[in-house]
Amino acid sequence: MAGLIYVFDAYCGWCWGFSATMTSLADRHPELPIDVISGGLMTGPRRRPLRDFGYIADANERVTRLTGARFGKGFRKLFHQGDFVMDSEAAARAVAALRAGAEGGRMVAITGAYQRHYFTHGNDLGAPETVRAVADEFGLDAEAVLRDYASPGSLQAAEADFHRAQVLGAEGFPTLLATLDGRYGVIARGAATLEQVEGTLRQNGIAA
Repeated sequence: MAGLIYVFDAYCGWCWGFSATMTSLADRHPELPIDVISGGLMTGPRRRPLRDFGYIADANERVTRLTGARFGKGFRKLFHQGDFVMDSEAAARAVAALRAGAEGGRMVAITGAYQRHYFTHGNDLGAPETVRAVADEFGLDAEAVLRDYASPGSLQAAEADFHRAQVLGAEGFPTLLATLDGRYGVIARGAATLEQVEGTLRQNGIAA
């Protein structure tokens, strides 16, 4: 049985750039289950104000140039203010709660919409109103999702995701891996087009 593992971080600009590729891949290959897990980019000492990450502006320009992804007015305002602290643990807890409430095969679209709240509108991904908005957009039980988000279980799920990302060797985000007969290997890291990803999948006998 073949499948894909998408290791991303909700606050990662390169993951935002890769989200369009992932959405198209999920749409084109419904036969391939995609397991979405959070990598934990901005945790511990890296959980600092945006102003401490001066390289982000140049990195985002590269993301746009290579992937076409845009960074909206709300995000640009937040970035220039510089006070906002990216918290990947809170985002991973939200992703875990959304994942628990979603049907199989929808998490790629859900995570793309979730990232849009930050990279387009400049919304805090850890805010309950952001989580609720995404749940409502996909017809999930928002109250159940928010209960899960606030529960200790979501922290345990986030920590399990971070550990699994390490075990898989996902040292950067995004990392897309393929699994086949109990084995796994990296299909793409960073910026990659749908055609590049599909070509690698075909070479490895994972997609026709």
